Amino acid sequence: MDAVNRDNVADIDRAPFELFLIHEAALLDARRFRDWMALFAEDGTYWVPAVPDQESPFDQASLFYDDRDLMRTRVDRLEHPRIHVQTPPSRTAHLVGNAVIEQADEATGEYLVGSTVSMVEYRDEAQRVFAGRQRHRLRRDGTSFRIVQKRVDLINCDSAFEAMAVPI
Repeated sequence: MDAVNRDNVADIDRAPFELFLIHEAALLDARRFRDWMALFAEDGTYWVPAVPDQESPFDQASLFYDDRDLMRTRVDRLEHPRIHVQTPPSRTAHLVGNAVIEQADEATGEYLVGSTVSMVEYRDEAQRVFAGRQRHRLRRDGTSFRIVQKRVDLINCDSAFEAMAVPI
């Protein structure tokens, strides 16, 4: 994607992008995983690298790297009544902020939007906090967007984690 110059990016209204990111977080918090998955383009991916500055999901393991097929499998598992890592189910609260349009190609309708994210997860009398920087590559779809890639760089991505089941 060819980026327009920063002056033109600064002229783009951030509000629709922020509303989209907030809507995505609300779907996750409501455990509406199928609706969340529907936000992704058919070629969309969800990636959470396992090390800082990881350049590719193919060179080493990632915490998550899901295409549409793997997302569907993950959602099927999350909806199964006896999934071990979600009995009882997690309750989450996502906070998204500091959204910035980093790149824009208005001719193709693709945008790269960076933001910060914090997610608090409560399950089985334990609370975990995840925080980092996320980047959404979005493609315009009518009056909204589709996610081409969501990448979440957790500040502690290289820490030891208990099983992570719900998307960040």
